[in-house]
Amino acid sequence: MLKKNSFLRLLILLVIVMVTITACTSEEPAPDEGALEETDKLVIYSPNSENLLNSTIPVFEEMYGVEVEVISAGTGEVFKRLQGEKNNPYADVVYGGAYATYMINEDLFEKYVSPNDSNVMEAFRNTTGFITPYVLDGSVILVNKSLIGDIEINGYRDLLNPELAGKIVSANPTASSSAYAHLTNMLNAIGEGDYESEEAWAFVEELFANTVVIDSSSSVWKGVRDGEYTVGLSYEDPSVTLVRDGADVEVIYMEEGVVYLPAGSGIVKGAKNMLNAQRFIDLIISEEIQNTFGTTLTNRPVMANVATPDYMVAFSEINVIQEDMEYCYQNKEALQDRFKEIYVSGQ
Repeated sequence: MLKKNSFLRLLILLVIVMVTITACTSEEPAPDEGALEETDKLVIYSPNSENLLNSTIPVFEEMYGVEVEVISAGTGEVFKRLQGEKNNPYADVVYGGAYATYMINEDLFEKYVSPNDSNVMEAFRNTTGFITPYVLDGSVILVNKSLIGDIEINGYRDLLNPELAGKIVSANPTASSSAYAHLTNMLNAIGEGDYESEEAWAFVEELFANTVVIDSSSSVWKGVRDGEYTVGLSYEDPSVTLVRDGADVEVIYMEEGVVYLPAGSGIVKGAKNMLNAQRFIDLIISEEIQNTFGTTLTNRPVMANVATPDYMVAFSEINVIQEDMEYCYQNKEALQDRFKEIYVSGQ
């Protein structure tokens, strides 16, 4: 009798298991509550050039069948608009702008790290969880080859040559982001990572005593191109563009070290087209787009081992040094004030 009851219990258990398996396989799978809604639109706020927009937006639209609305404006205007729309965002993605500007506006962005982030050079990966770097720009020295003569320039220290007095031009580091980047690059390189180094500040004082300071960063490279100045403290993108277009100039990557700063991109908090926003972030650091940046534009990619054109020096040939971006942002006003004091006293 005991054996019979045991057999019946076993049989009932097997029937229950078989019914459960059948029910599970015949039912529709449970919906993923975390799945993002598929939409057919994406809104992008961007301070980027037409070249950067044209190399990404059409590709994205064709890839996903999505209509992309781009609202172009300067970085300051973009972030002002984001703050005003904080409770009801219109944009889904911000595409471009200084990395430091994103850092102080973390509350405006969603956390998202692309699966493609692992292919980015380690120094420029998304370590914040919300800023995705996609291109780099570095400080460089731009030289007019017709005017330089036999003066050799390999780095910052060569600019102290008395023959260059009054022939060097720079934008104002207290007003221009690219000029401020040059100032911190200079302090970093001469001071070997110490931005408060007295040796580095003495160098800044000596250099700018013989440097013409103007308001516009674009007027720096234009002035060197047009022969108004022999040497300019500029940045890579427009300088390499001049080389590509056949201008009589040379781009010098400072032997003391070149800092590359990333342009940022991020997903707006509460974006209405979240899935497309994530897809766009994935795209701009995809191999396809990074190779497009590297081979057709003058913007340097963030992905390692991406080809660069003949008119751009390979990353491996440049003495790249890392900037303490947090320090340079937190102490920006103090560094600018010290520069102002040095520059005014030298006039």
